[in-house]
Amino acid sequence: MNLQSQSWLINRRHALRAMGSLVALPMLECMVPLRAAEKATATPKRSAFIYLANGVHSLNYQITKPGKDYQFSRSLKPLEKHREVITPISGLHHPGALGHHHNCISVWLTGGRLGPSDRNTISVDQRMAELTAPHTRYPSMEVALTGDSLAWTADGVRLPALRRCSEIFASLFEEPKGGKLVQRRALRRKGSVLDANLAEVRRLEQKMGVADKGRMEQYLTSVREAEIRTRRADAWLDTPLPAVADADRKRTNRDVAQTMAGEYFRTVYDLMVLAFQTDVTRVATFSLGGEGDAFSIPEIGITESRHQLSHHGGDAGYMEKLTNYDTFAIEQFSYFLTRLSETKDLNGKPLLGSTMALFGSGMCYGHSHGNANLPLVLAGGSDLGLKHGSHLDLNKSAAGFQGYALGADGALTTAHYQLCSRPVNIDAHMSNLLLLMAQRMGVETEKFGDSNKMLTV
Repeated sequence: MNLQSQSWLINRRHALRAMGSLVALPMLECMVPLRAAEKATATPKRSAFIYLANGVHSLNYQITKPGKDYQFSRSLKPLEKHREVITPISGLHHPGALGHHHNCISVWLTGGRLGPSDRNTISVDQRMAELTAPHTRYPSMEVALTGDSLAWTADGVRLPALRRCSEIFASLFEEPKGGKLVQRRALRRKGSVLDANLAEVRRLEQKMGVADKGRMEQYLTSVREAEIRTRRADAWLDTPLPAVADADRKRTNRDVAQTMAGEYFRTVYDLMVLAFQTDVTRVATFSLGGEGDAFSIPEIGITESRHQLSHHGGDAGYMEKLTNYDTFAIEQFSYFLTRLSETKDLNGKPLLGSTMALFGSGMCYGHSHGNANLPLVLAGGSDLGLKHGSHLDLNKSAAGFQGYALGADGALTTAHYQLCSRPVNIDAHMSNLLLLMAQRMGVETEKFGDSNKMLTV
């Protein structure tokens, strides 16, 4: 196999023929030219996923009117100026979350089912990255303020997350320490180690039982992914890093204390915009904190953790603070959409048109770990065929739905919490939304996770 001449490259239309049958091959690594990123491509398609842990204070979050004439709820008010480019979505749920903190965040982008012995499946961002990776320096970008990333590989391994803003900037826009030659030697040394390990594994396989072979196959999948990333990193060393304007560098190449939550959020969002604008990656995930450790926001008077506030037990003070926390997080997401709308894409149009951004949580009501009626907002992507401006209410389309529980003052009552714990529309899987986003990115698939049909937006 000659990696330099790529004599091993085969056409995607190549098929296996035997006994009169025809079997089409899936997209394989050997079908992608090593320097595909150097070729001109159409305007890139991009996706960003932002996760808010522990659900929301749903009485102040829920929109009660479907369609175009909906009124923004208190928590969602910061997005009102973006009405024409967003779709609030109600009624979706993840059957596989099973009502537990860590499962909710773990399956949010996978649509998997995580029982005691289950292994997670690939997350939709990584499914997209499989398609976009040949064109970008980095397949994807994973950021988490605390806790783990949202991204899972095909073999059910969670990808590590970056936290410090200066670390994120350096990983995307700065030359490797020691120069290219040192980096190339390290990459090729790593490739040699992987090759040696693979040969040893193949010898061991002959002595293994069925169970061990299954475990070894998972390991080999990880090795293959490491090989791919190593080879791509080597290939990109000779491609100049994108130029970053001084203003962008000052805005993003700095460390922001996590206690300055708003500034931290906005800096990460600026980094995501810059990464999309310079096309170093087309897929990004950002977790605003883990389910069990989501941080406090002293700058707006919230000293309790989000986890603590979400288990409010009916305490009015905690519920008010949780609403303020929700509104604050949504304000920062609104900033991200504004930056995307102000930043020009390769075709001179706003970056927001070619970028889908999903904001939401794997829970609705944190106090009971309710994972139905998930709070979700899909934004952007008008150039990819998305049509916004309406509240998409999957609860309303369910047979027998009597409407939202409203009091005499027109406000939601605590009876609404039942809707957060038990789905009204059992067929409204969140994976249907993930399938829509995957297809809009160009992923050729009719199913993702536990999807049962594609959502229409």
